Amino acid sequence: MSALTLRLPDDKHQRLKALARAKSVSLNQLMNELAAQALSRQEARAGFENRAARGDVSRGLSLLDRLDRAG
Repeated sequence: MSALTLRLPDDKHQRLKALARAKSVSLNQLMNELAAQALSRQEARAGFENRAARGDVSRGLSLLDRLDRAG
């Protein structure tokens, strides 16, 4: 496992700590969840882009639009 130093404005740090408390998780766990969500979205987008490149471009872009609206 790796450690990551992240510099944030104090107000953003406090807001993230409050969010973690509200979710009853540690700040570390919250950041891990947020990172996982970001990676998942990027991987899904890349998959849709690959499908669009192999098939009907307008259908692929339509699917991406639906994904963006849902997120």
